[in-house]
Amino acid sequence: MRTTLTLDDDVAALLEQEVKRSGEPMKQTVNRLLRSGLHQAAKPVMPKPFKVKARKIGLPAEWTSGSIPELIEMLEGPLHK
Repeated sequence: MRTTLTLDDDVAALLEQEVKRSGEPMKQTVNRLLRSGLHQAAKPVMPKPFKVKARKIGLPAEWTSGSIPELIEMLEGPLHK
């Protein structure tokens, strides 16, 4: 199949680099890269589920108000700022 394709400047530069690196003709390089990209696009990568591991942090028993600034002052001292 023949077609005319307009490439962005950055894509054209990367393609030229790959042609020089591989030593293949432009046609073969374009077909190889398109084939590879289309195969990858057909199999999207599924990210691992995000998991949070709870840890005991040993809050001071005297902290009962629920005030975060008060907790920070208890843990780091009055000069924490």
